[in-house]
Amino acid sequence: MIENEVTKENINKLVLKFYAKVIKDDLIGPIFIDVLGKDLKSDIWKTHIKLLTDFWASIALGDSTYAGNPFAPHIKLQDSLSIKAFEQWLKLFFQTLNSIYEPQIAQQFLARSKNIAGNFIRNLNLS
Repeated sequence: MIENEVTKENINKLVLKFYAKVIKDDLIGPIFIDVLGKDLKSDIWKTHIKLLTDFWASIALGDSTYAGNPFAPHIKLQDSLSIKAFEQWLKLFFQTLNSIYEPQIAQQFLARSKNIAGNFIRNLNLS
C-alpha cells in the first residue's frame, strides 16, 4: 500500500525495506556488512534501524527522539566511501521511497537525502 502521509511506523518500514536492499547491493552492501553484519535481525542492526528511523522521523515529523550525529560514523568509513557509493545509496533509497510513499512525499525525502549526501561528500572531501 502506498502511503499518503508520513508516520513513524511507515518511516520504520522504509528504513527496514531500504536496508534489506542495501545489504544485497554489490557496491554498498559490503560497507554496511563490514560494520553491522548481514543479519538485519541482530541487535546491532536493530539499534541501527531504530537510530535511522528516529533520524528520518526527526526530519520528516519533527520527532525529538533522535539524539545523534549523522556525520560522525561516516568519518570512520571515509576510506570505504566514494561518490559512487553515495549515488548508489541514493538510488536504492529513492527506489524504496517510491515503493512506500506517494510521489510528492517521496520527492521530499529524496530532496533532503540528496542535500545530506552532498554535505557528506563535501565534508569527507570525496572526489
